[in-house]
Amino acid sequence: MQDLLSVIFEPYVFVPLIFPGITVAFLLLLVIIWLERKIAAKVQLRYGPLYVLKPLGGAIQMVADLLRYLFQEPIIPKTVDKLAFIMTPALLFGAAYLPTIAIPVSPTFYAFRSDLSLLIVLALSTLAPIFTVVMGWASNNKFSLIGGVREGYIVVSYEIPMFLSALSIAILYGSLDLVEIAEAQKGIWGIFLNPVAAITMLVLMYMSTSKFPFEIPEAESEIVAGAYTEYSGILYGLVMGASYVKLYVLSLVFTILFLGGWNPIPGFMANDPLLPGVLLFIKAFIIIVIGAFLRAVYPRFRIDQAMDLGWKTMLPLSIISIFISLVEIMIMGGA
Repeated sequence: MQDLLSVIFEPYVFVPLIFPGITVAFLLLLVIIWLERKIAAKVQLRYGPLYVLKPLGGAIQMVADLLRYLFQEPIIPKTVDKLAFIMTPALLFGAAYLPTIAIPVSPTFYAFRSDLSLLIVLALSTLAPIFTVVMGWASNNKFSLIGGVREGYIVVSYEIPMFLSALSIAILYGSLDLVEIAEAQKGIWGIFLNPVAAITMLVLMYMSTSKFPFEIPEAESEIVAGAYTEYSGILYGLVMGASYVKLYVLSLVFTILFLGGWNPIPGFMANDPLLPGVLLFIKAFIIIVIGAFLRAVYPRFRIDQAMDLGWKTMLPLSIISIFISLVEIMIMGGA
């Protein structure tokens, strides 16, 4: 037993499998879907999942949803490309989760550390939209194809400004290493040094994960479920879960870049390699909850509105954020 525990707590096992890896991502997936329903119910005066174990506020609804997705028959239409149709949901989910291997838990606990870890995480996070486009093509359905094309349009509109916003913080701290960036924020957090970059990345993060008001690839009133129209059962569960997992991953990155990561570390956590990860998770969870709240208060953007926002507003702001970092470096006399 002792040997098993020692293996589990090895960074190269713990990080990808426990935190911030697949276990926490899976549990968070259940919680955030339930929380999203509750927030929407409160704001929009809906009943919500209230009558499934009412004393617990309908919390068991998420278990019911999980069982439904697990055991519902996945229907595969005859006209689809079967290999691509079946494989892409799993690849989409895996691509959304993959960046967690390069996200540090604390200054001393990480599975993989590199001088380029920020670029690695951002590069891995861009893989997921490719599979959404493939799903739209493989479904052999005009609604799915339109949804896939919409995803492609959105991707090219948000990725460049999101990368520039993230890199502006790397310029400010002179490093692409996520551990060094978080440690550099023991004093002032990045959000206070470059608020333009923080706001830009936060909006683009919600945009990239198709959260309201950017739930555009699957517009129910126009193109049904878009690229996911033909999916059902566990295949649809993987598709739906992937966007939440990506939101979780990007929230962790946002926390490290702009909210000090695990800083400030309380005294009783200072010498523990894992406990700072709790602070990191709490901050990221707050970012996720804000995203869930936005779903309840904003109507969905049209595709042209979202692209205008990406190219005409977010791209200039992200370029401005680069200049802000450069000016601050000159003022502070940095490299």
